[in-house]
Amino acid sequence: MQTITKYLALIVLTLAVQLITAQENTNEEKIEALQAQKEQVVNQEKEWLRTEVEAIDEQLFNDEISQEQANILKEELATKHALNIENRLAIIDNRISLLERNEHVPYDTGANLEGFTIILGKDKDSDEFDTGSLYIGPQKRKEPKKYDRRTTSDLVFAIGFNNAIIEGQSLNDSPYKIGGSGFVELGWAWKTRLLNNSNAIRLKYGISFQWNKLDIKDNKYFQEVDDVVALEEFPLNLDKSKFRSTNLVIPVHFEFGPSKKIEKENYFRYSTYKKFKIGVGGYGGFVLQSMQKLKYDDANGDFQKDKIKDYNTNNFVYGLSSYISWGHVGIYAKYDLSTIFKDQAIDQNNISLGIRFDMD
Repeated sequence: MQTITKYLALIVLTLAVQLITAQENTNEEKIEALQAQKEQVVNQEKEWLRTEVEAIDEQLFNDEISQEQANILKEELATKHALNIENRLAIIDNRISLLERNEHVPYDTGANLEGFTIILGKDKDSDEFDTGSLYIGPQKRKEPKKYDRRTTSDLVFAIGFNNAIIEGQSLNDSPYKIGGSGFVELGWAWKTRLLNNSNAIRLKYGISFQWNKLDIKDNKYFQEVDDVVALEEFPLNLDKSKFRSTNLVIPVHFEFGPSKKIEKENYFRYSTYKKFKIGVGGYGGFVLQSMQKLKYDDANGDFQKDKIKDYNTNNFVYGLSSYISWGHVGIYAKYDLSTIFKDQAIDQNNISLGIRFDMD
């Protein structure tokens, strides 16, 4: 809590210093800044015109408007932005004239430099597909929406049960506890529409951290002898015996399902909010760390806690995964095609089943 308070105090102090500095600027400095704004105004309006013309071209390409309609819309946009430049430059010139006539302008006339603003989260005028933001700086005009946003991004979080498929053995005879073995996945994903005029098929890809944990039962632990890993009986009574691997993977899924098309005057979006979707794909990446934790009382009755890192695990991990979702929540399963260890007495492949949250 103290650390958060310190950061908040630092932000407030920084903003206060900036505001005080802005107030102490001389009229000459303010005029120089306003002169520089004139060039920015021209560049901004040209850039906004270019973006809006691209949206019209995309409508024309999708046969949503005719060539004649496109030409009329472009002429209207060109006229609008030309007038915008003229009006905005006149406003700046008036501000400069006001500062040149007055040594100090204490009231809000627009002659002073633009103040600072803080935007946290979504802007009140944004739609549900716009990501939130944290912005601290001079007030600025909102950029026009892109007409067609084919790629979006979102946070992915999954949690559930974990175990292992062991060669020649069923899950009912697993040496790992069902309740104590689990997995967690946290990542960021991008989703791209694959068809021009439909959102039925999407490619979902990203980067994720995976934590897979196995809770070993029957007083056993992993023992490595001559680079071969096997489950062995521990010589003392174990309170806990757990094995965990941490992976960094790149998941890729083909996602299928219906969408709702939302059309506005200057943009359209596809929404999968409260829609059924299914994803089929896989993942591949690296094993960042493997570690076994043992808790027990030694021969003298003293409590011991051992952490044994970097077993003879595979450096690479890859597998298959799938999810079935309704809106943001779904059922998620993944299976490692790669074995847990490079050399093991019996092949073991990690398997997970849980709940997945896609914040898209």
